[in-house]
Amino acid sequence: MSIKTWLSVLTLGLVALVVYLARHELARAWELLATVNIWALLLTMVGMFASLYAAGQMVFSYLRRKGYLGETSPITLMRMSLEMNFVSHVLPSGGLSGISYMGWRLGKLGVPTSKSTMAQVVKLFAQFASFITLLIIAVLMVTIDGSINRWLILLSSILTGSMIAATIGGVYMIRSRARTEKIGGVIVRFINSAICRITGGRKRTVLSPARVRQALLEMHEDYVVLERDVSVLKWPYLWGILFTLADVSIFWITFWALGTPANPAPILIAYGVATIAGFLVATPGGAGAYEALMVGVLQVAGVPTDKAIAGILLARMIILTITILGGYVFYQHAILRYGKRTTEPTDI
Repeated sequence: MSIKTWLSVLTLGLVALVVYLARHELARAWELLATVNIWALLLTMVGMFASLYAAGQMVFSYLRRKGYLGETSPITLMRMSLEMNFVSHVLPSGGLSGISYMGWRLGKLGVPTSKSTMAQVVKLFAQFASFITLLIIAVLMVTIDGSINRWLILLSSILTGSMIAATIGGVYMIRSRARTEKIGGVIVRFINSAICRITGGRKRTVLSPARVRQALLEMHEDYVVLERDVSVLKWPYLWGILFTLADVSIFWITFWALGTPANPAPILIAYGVATIAGFLVATPGGAGAYEALMVGVLQVAGVPTDKAIAGILLARMIILTITILGGYVFYQHAILRYGKRTTEPTDI
């Protein structure tokens, strides 16, 4: 098994344990769902649409600057974002399947592969930078709020520090071609060696050195282009702020609809922890691990377990239902309109 599969098995085992230990709170959470204010809950649709629109704008604002696509209707932006989310959830691969699909989809609109790839790199940079900005604000908010558990302050500080350190380390590596190749080789050897030991020698190669090298060199070239014109990140970054706020608002509105308003800062921190974990778990959309981690962080923040479970599960149900059902309809329409894709996304 790959390291990702091992992580998934371990995580799902922990999720099962959490579910067992919280079985009484789950029963209480089910009772709370019956008290939800449906009219208030409908406001989550606003957050969902704003999230999809902002996600599309992170890509399209860059492409428009480069002279592609021109003015695009809000419906098209939200539709394509929904399609990408659907593919990413159905074919979980750390986001690679969704990126591959979006490249194919943009190609049908006349965008060259190199430009669509670069647009998605810009989106990732902008999304990461905007989230770090909001996370720093959230850390300041929970630190100032004397009623917040100190463990949450420690957790959020560690998360923020880790993301900033990862950003600095990533930039240091990727801006030099030589360092990119060298560090990439070290990572490949370390992971392959670790997996070999875990599997008792049954699996010696998980990551292909050649494919990893090619992927990292492409990232280096994309970074060099971005470094020459950092201004292209301005609008994607601002749209990234809106995207994150809209995503987090879905959870906040859900708690409000349940009659248990929650502090938005801990929700943002829980959202960040769960989103990062979602990239490591092979279940669709990180299902299971995502919810358990968000509930755990909110518990630390002082939200009662039953209310945390009810709010998170209800919000995730709304998000996944719209993503899977709506995304499937638009995905199938795109396939029928443009023809079957000639290549399928693969992991590194």
